[in-house]
Amino acid sequence: MLRVFLISLLALLGTARAANVEFKSIGLTPAVMFDAPSQRGRKLFVAPPGMPVEIVLVNGEWSRVRDLTGELSWVESRALSNQRNLIVEVPQVTVRATASESGAAVFTASKGVLLELAEPITSSWIKVKHRDGETGYLKASEVWGE
Repeated sequence: MLRVFLISLLALLGTARAANVEFKSIGLTPAVMFDAPSQRGRKLFVAPPGMPVEIVLVNGEWSRVRDLTGELSWVESRALSNQRNLIVEVPQVTVRATASESGAAVFTASKGVLLELAEPITSSWIKVKHRDGETGYLKASEVWGE
């Protein structure tokens, strides 16, 4: 009985965590990613402007984040922006005029292209904006950062 309770509790906690996922993006300037929440930590890499990150933990002026590869690092919270960006994860995606497979193609984007989230996510289709100004819809499963 205890085992069933613990398994149920873990499943519930996993569901709660998935519902509370928070994403932000690196701000307008590159940000140094560290292995610890301190300027004295080892520098891991420099994140480019706009790169989406998942917020795992906030500790004072530092945020523990997960990137597209799943790697964890620390970044100064002030280096983050509330702007939501997404990265194309599939080889090529067609962004459509409507949230439908039958919608007219507006533009295509290749793997690694950064797109701005244009509207809050309400379904399996996401409205995005390209840096050139074009907007349209793509499937949530085709991008990371949602």
